[in-house]
Amino acid sequence: MPQRRSHVAPSAAQTELAAALAALRETLEAPTDFPVEVLAEAETLTAPAPELDLRDLPFATLDPAGARDLDQAFHLERDGDGYLVRYAIADVPGFVVPGGAVDAEARRRGQTLYAADGTIPLHPPTLSEDRASLLPDVDRPALVWTFTLDSDGAVTDFRLQRALIRSRAQLDYATTQRALDAGEGGPAALLPEIGALRLEQERRRGGASLNLPDEEVVRTSDGGYAIERRSPLPVEEWNAQLSLMTGMAAASLMLDAGVGIIRTMPEPDEAAFEAFRHQTAALGRPWVGGTYGEYLRGLDRADPMTLPVLEAAASLFRGAGYLVFDGEAPKDAVQAAIAAPYAHATAPLRRLVDRWALAICLAASAGEPVPPWVRSSLGDLPALMQQSGQRASQLDAATINRVEAALLTPLVGRSLEATVIELRGDRAAIQIADPAVTATAPVPADAKPGDILRLRVVRADISEGVVEFAV
Repeated sequence: MPQRRSHVAPSAAQTELAAALAALRETLEAPTDFPVEVLAEAETLTAPAPELDLRDLPFATLDPAGARDLDQAFHLERDGDGYLVRYAIADVPGFVVPGGAVDAEARRRGQTLYAADGTIPLHPPTLSEDRASLLPDVDRPALVWTFTLDSDGAVTDFRLQRALIRSRAQLDYATTQRALDAGEGGPAALLPEIGALRLEQERRRGGASLNLPDEEVVRTSDGGYAIERRSPLPVEEWNAQLSLMTGMAAASLMLDAGVGIIRTMPEPDEAAFEAFRHQTAALGRPWVGGTYGEYLRGLDRADPMTLPVLEAAASLFRGAGYLVFDGEAPKDAVQAAIAAPYAHATAPLRRLVDRWALAICLAASAGEPVPPWVRSSLGDLPALMQQSGQRASQLDAATINRVEAALLTPLVGRSLEATVIELRGDRAAIQIADPAVTATAPVPADAKPGDILRLRVVRADISEGVVEFAV
């Protein structure tokens, strides 16, 4: 899907929107500032001395342009007819003192929140955007996963060690994609090759990648707000495969150790599959054979009906949660969309649970006991992550709702074309192309997914993020 930007330029609506977004932070209790004692402790924190020195290897990071909280860096090389992949993760477990002020504040926050008017970080910026971040051209402590892959991209061996690294390049998605498309080398030269092999490994094990278009509220150069909606670039999918590979390795280490926290999601039941089949048929893109993963992979990203199909497929990817175990590995540990056991272990600067997973994996990889602080607090994590996840979802949805209301404010009284995505009784989820707005609206009784309707905008309340339409 091509990138679209719907823009709220400086105006009375933009001024009202800025106030609404500021008020939203207060409603959700999403604190921007850190307590004085947290900031003071953060300035004193240091990571333990690494056991390895890997500064001679040209690691690189790959993130959205301008990012400062860099959790991962990679180094890719050929190894005979296979590959050697090193995946470095910021050593947050080494910096944060269990039971300290930074630890307590991180447990309260749960994860970094990305608001339209600024980031609300999990850790103080002195850690998340400086001393613990894998920024380029500076020495950084890291937890480095080393993977040996065969010629098919399957993992034949892996290990995790503390190391000192020095990233040589801070890459961004768009620039790297252009460089790869032009056949240029550089630190990401092997990423398409390895990423494609890992995607094939995903297909073989029955996994499915949804890859919905991103919908993000951004600030514009003129001081306004915009909604950007775009499909992930291939380089983002290849890069994600490195993270998935690491998450699966982390889960296997914890399962073998009999202690850990993994990310689970049940396989959709037959009722969910049947409902999805009906939706794909109604959209004119019926799922008639193969697994749902194969069906989703086969969709044409240039087809205008692909977005409604992917939106409908989201109903299959529900019920994800965290499962804690200590003493005996769970019998059913598979994350259905990945089709393998999986753990969050690659974003400790931005997500609380990863610090625990990494601490367990480091101990298991070294054959050492799991730290007592990990075992004593492991059971608290599912609730902490659920609370922060709900806060993040509410912030994302409420922010987009308010920006969409601002986009539609000048159009109240006018009629717009909208595509029906999903029927919900006498209402439907709809997608407006210009401005880029997703909403619910009343629809005629004979409406079906894929239909294009003309709807009149009757109300747009920026402060509440509410829009209303009439047929």
